[in-house]
Amino acid sequence: MTKRAGWSADDWMGVWLVVMLGGGAFAFRELFIVPRATVGMCAVANAPEICVPRHLVLQGQYFGVFGWAALVLGALAFLRGWRVAGAAALGLGIAAVVNYNGTQGVIGAALGLIAWLSVMTGRVEAD
Repeated sequence: MTKRAGWSADDWMGVWLVVMLGGGAFAFRELFIVPRATVGMCAVANAPEICVPRHLVLQGQYFGVFGWAALVLGALAFLRGWRVAGAAALGLGIAAVVNYNGTQGVIGAALGLIAWLSVMTGRVEAD
């Protein structure tokens, strides 16, 4: 007896969420954090507007916000069987790895992926 994985609208939204969170974190990092010119631009008195979210991302990276958020969402998705929370945990796990919070981020991403696939394949009933 075999079970087939069934895709729903929640799964497509989950794929979109993973791409937006993970890809968005990667793109933001490459465009506004990595270039050396942004350090000088953000150090002046009249810094551009992009320096505020740049600073918030760097503070979140320092305090491990991305990794802990991925771990909490992944645990919730794993314990409750939530597809969208699993996808969000996977996306935040990618963002955590991009922002050097990989210890908790990888665990949260793995839990989220397991939860998402378990609900999609019918091994776990969704809440």
